[in-house]
Amino acid sequence: MGTDHRLAGNLLLTAAAAVVVIAGIKSAAAMLVPFLLAIFIAIVSAPVMHWLTRHRVPDVLAVLLLVVAFLLLGSLLASFIGGTINAFYKDVPVYEQKLQALTSQGVQWLRSLGVEVADNVIREYVNPGVVMKTVASVFNGLGGVLTNTFLILFTVIFILLEASGFPRKVKKAFGEQTLAFQHFERFTQSVQRYLLIKTIVSFGTGGTVALLLALLGVDYWALWGLVAFLLNYIPNIGSIIAAVPAVLIALIQLGPGVAAATAAVYVIVNTLFGNVVEPRLMGRSLGLSTLVVFLSLVFWGWILGPVGMLLSIPLTMVVKIALETNPQSRWIATLLDH
Repeated sequence: MGTDHRLAGNLLLTAAAAVVVIAGIKSAAAMLVPFLLAIFIAIVSAPVMHWLTRHRVPDVLAVLLLVVAFLLLGSLLASFIGGTINAFYKDVPVYEQKLQALTSQGVQWLRSLGVEVADNVIREYVNPGVVMKTVASVFNGLGGVLTNTFLILFTVIFILLEASGFPRKVKKAFGEQTLAFQHFERFTQSVQRYLLIKTIVSFGTGGTVALLLALLGVDYWALWGLVAFLLNYIPNIGSIIAAVPAVLIALIQLGPGVAAATAAVYVIVNTLFGNVVEPRLMGRSLGLSTLVVFLSLVFWGWILGPVGMLLSIPLTMVVKIALETNPQSRWIATLLDH
C-alpha cells in the first residue's frame, strides 16, 4: 500500500514539475525561439564544418565560410520574398476586382437555380479585401522569419566555434564514463538524417509544384513553390496550408477549372513525395508513431508558435532520447515509438 502511495506521489510530483516547465517555456517562447533555431541550424551545419576541418581548414575560417554561405542564401531569399511582396501588393486591387466579379457570377448562377441569395450576405462572407489580406499575410509571415536573422547567425557562429571542444568539456564535467555525449551524438545524428531527408523531399515537392503551376499559368508560381518547400517541414498540415493561397490565386486569376487543377497538383505531388518517396527514404529511423508526430505538432505549435511546428519532430526526439536514458521513464519513450 505504501509503495502505491509513493508511486502516485512521484507521478503527481513529476506531472506538476512538467506543468511548471511547460508554462516557463511558453512564457519565454519569444526569447527561446531564436536560440532553438540557431541550435538546429548549427547541428545541420556541423557535418559541413567537420568536412572542412578534416581537409585542414582552420576552425575560424570554416565558420567564416559557412557564415558567408548563410548570408548569401539569406540575401537571395530576402530579395526574392521582398520583390514578390511588392509585386503582389501592386496586384491586390486587380485581384479584388476579379474576386468581386467572380462572386457576382456565383450569385447570378445560384439565382438561376432558384436559390435566393442576398447581396449583403455575399459581401459579408466573401469579402475580397479580407481574402486578399489573408493571402498577403502569408508573404508577411515569410518576411517575419528574417527578423532575428543576426541574433540567430551570431549564436550559430559561437555554437560552431565551441563544437570542437564540446566532447572534452562534457567528459570533464561528467567523468570519462559518462553516456551524456553518446546520447547527444545519437540525437544529432538522428536530427541530421531527418532534416537531410526532409530537405530532399521538400525540395522535390517545391520544385514539382512550381513547375506544374508555371505550366498552368498561375501567377507567382515560383513563390508558391518556395512556400511548398518551406511548409513541407511542418508534418501533416504544412502541405495543406501551402496549397490554400495558390488555389485561391488560381481561382481569382484563371477560374474554377484551373483552381481545381491547382488543388489536384498539390494532392498528387504531396501524395507522391509524402506517402511514397519520404517513407522509403526515412524508413524507421524517425522512431515516432504517426499519432505522436501529430500530437507533437499541436503541442510544440501551441508552446512556441510556427517555429515550434517546424521543429516539432526534432524537439520530440530530444524528449524521447531523454526519457530513454532514465529507467523510470523508459516506458514513456516506448509508448512514443513507431
